[in-house]
Amino acid sequence: MAAAAATATPSLRRPSSILFSKLSKSPKSLGSLRPQSTSPILSKPLKHITTTSIPSHRTISSSIFSFKPKHDSSNRQDSGKVQELCVYEINERDRASPAYLRLSQQQVNCLGDLVPFTNKLYSGNLEKRLGITAGLCILIQHVKERNGDRYEAIYSFYFGDYGHISVQGPYLTYEDTYLAVTGGSGIFEGVYGQVKLQQIIFPFKLFYTFYLKGIPDLPSELLGRPVPPAPGVEPSPAAKAAEPHATVKNYTN
Repeated sequence: MAAAAATATPSLRRPSSILFSKLSKSPKSLGSLRPQSTSPILSKPLKHITTTSIPSHRTISSSIFSFKPKHDSSNRQDSGKVQELCVYEINERDRASPAYLRLSQQQVNCLGDLVPFTNKLYSGNLEKRLGITAGLCILIQHVKERNGDRYEAIYSFYFGDYGHISVQGPYLTYEDTYLAVTGGSGIFEGVYGQVKLQQIIFPFKLFYTFYLKGIPDLPSELLGRPVPPAPGVEPSPAAKAAEPHATVKNYTN
């Protein structure tokens, strides 16, 4: 058995010697290997490909996130300037206003009741008839301890050819409130700000002080020294009669 093993040993080593002899004739490094092909495409040298025309993901993402929209501020002039405008809203009981729509079907004022209304609008000095108010109040809460109600109000003030101002916010029958100025038309296009509502005699007499931004200077016809709010104030006879010299042009009636 030992002799057979001894005679088999040289035959086991023979393949490895053949392998090493073949490797010794091969190239010294893999870098010297060259693909052998008869294809005309592969036989041509490869051209250098540039990527300058292909934006990287970093370039694309940065251009997206660095985009800033352009805001048109042409309608807003001197946005830091605040202009005060005072007006009176007076219910002269000649417009069947307000109308109370008791949608809650309850004996007391409840959530959901609607109150559409329209009243006459006068300048703060009570010398000019300006137009009307028109809008809707939605009852939010009856405040029993204050003997009053809280409404969400959406309405507009109309100034004839000058345009209109729209407001929205809380209307409380028992104390003063501030509403947001949400926009306007005519000379009030682009307006924003707020308005203070002072309850004089609910719901017949109210005094408003607007704090307006984003519009050109108001015309002097709408200004003038306001009459301090009090229960006994009344518009001038000429303004109440809507005489031509005591109204703004094409005042809303």
